[in-house]
Amino acid sequence: MERRERRSFEARVSDTRRAAILPPGRAQHLVERFPPSRGRTGSGVGALYHGEGRQDLLAMLYIVVATESPGLLPEVGDLAWIAELGEDTALDTACAEVDREARRLLDQEPLALWSGIQEALTVAERSVDGQIRQEAIRQTALLSTMMTPRLGYADEPYVPGLPVTGARQILDALLIVADDGHAPGTRVRLRRTPDDAGLATITGATWGSSGPPVGYLVWPDAATAPLLASPDDVIVLADQESLPR
Repeated sequence: MERRERRSFEARVSDTRRAAILPPGRAQHLVERFPPSRGRTGSGVGALYHGEGRQDLLAMLYIVVATESPGLLPEVGDLAWIAELGEDTALDTACAEVDREARRLLDQEPLALWSGIQEALTVAERSVDGQIRQEAIRQTALLSTMMTPRLGYADEPYVPGLPVTGARQILDALLIVADDGHAPGTRVRLRRTPDDAGLATITGATWGSSGPPVGYLVWPDAATAPLLASPDDVIVLADQESLPR
C-alpha cells in the first residue's frame, strides 16, 4: 500500500488508464491493487485475496455484467476522461454500480455462477463491442481450463474450480473504499454479548442493494469456521485496519 501511495503522477495516470478498460484492464488493476496476504499467525486465518485465476474470474464477472446489465456500464469516453485524473477513487465512483453487481454475482451457488458465466461468454463472443468480444473468446478458453478435471497427489481427479473467495475479498475491499466499512484481513474484537468478547479477523462482507456492509464474515481466533456478525458486533482494534487502497 505504501508503495502505491508513493507513485508519481505519471504512474498513477498509467494505472488508471488501464483500470478504465473494462473488462481486462480493471480486472488486472484490482488484482494488483489488492495483492495476496495472510491472516495473523495464530488467528486460524490462512491466505487472503488469493487464488490462481482471480484476475480472469473478475474479468468474467465484468463480462456477465456487460451482457446482462449493459446499462450499468459507464460511457467509455467518461472513463477515459476520469482516468486522466490519476485517482483510483474517482474511477471507483464511476464504476461503482458495475463493481457492486460483479460482487453480487459471487453470492450465487458455484454451479449457478459457473453456468451464468458460461452463458454470458457465449453471448459476448458475438458482441459488437470488439473489446468485449475478444476478451470473451479468451475467457471461454480459460474457463474450460479452470473447470477441466486434474489429477491430485493420490491420482484422484479433482476440479480446481473458480477462485471465488479471493475475488470476493478483492471486491469487498474495493467497495469498502467508497462505502466505508472494514476490509478482509482487519483485526477486530467481536462482541457476542456484553460480557463476552474475543479477537477475530474479518474475512468477508455481506452487502445490501446500496450503502456499507450489512454484515461481516469473521473468523474468531483459533476457531475452525467463520461466523456472521453485524457491523455493531465488531470493534476494530487500534492500528489494525487492513485496507490496501
